[in-house]
Amino acid sequence: MMQRLVLGSTSPFRKQLLEKLNLPFDCAKPNIDETPKTDESALELVQRLAVEKAQAVASEFPDALIIGSDQVALCDGDILGKPHTFENGVKQLSQFNGKKVSFYTGLCVFNSKTGQSYSLVEPFYVHFKNNSQTAIENYLKAEQPYNCAGSFKSEGLGICLFEKLEGDDPNTLIGLPLIKLVALLEQHGLDVLQAQP
Repeated sequence: MMQRLVLGSTSPFRKQLLEKLNLPFDCAKPNIDETPKTDESALELVQRLAVEKAQAVASEFPDALIIGSDQVALCDGDILGKPHTFENGVKQLSQFNGKKVSFYTGLCVFNSKTGQSYSLVEPFYVHFKNNSQTAIENYLKAEQPYNCAGSFKSEGLGICLFEKLEGDDPNTLIGLPLIKLVALLEQHGLDVLQAQP
């Protein structure tokens, strides 16, 4: 009998990605404070938040493998999250023009029964074209990616803004590094292909 699988996230993008593994899972909303700590690096921040998100829903699911994930963009040393508004989206995408932007996705799989936890940070890099102000505004109005770190959806129209993508797993950029997730689940004794319904 497979241990219950839980996604500690209400992100529709992460839910869609996890569905690719073809296993039943529940979603739960982790209520945590996502404020960065003083002097915390981008990598430390996303790893800590991924772990905290997984552990935050453990009381609801006392015998489950809980997946937590968090993502930030890093450009010119600035940690950038979700823009939430059109104006912030314009600011973020304008800052990215002609640059290589690093995206860090923290991933954690926490076994709420044993307390065992495995976590990591998966990098992904996006090389942006020099996009005109008009192109940036047209993109934001069309896709409205205000709930996405970095103000774009790489799986949608956002692809028009890029010169090149660089990383091990394109799913990482959308918010859930599936290649690494499969490996972490294996460390907990869950073989995704063996567990297929």
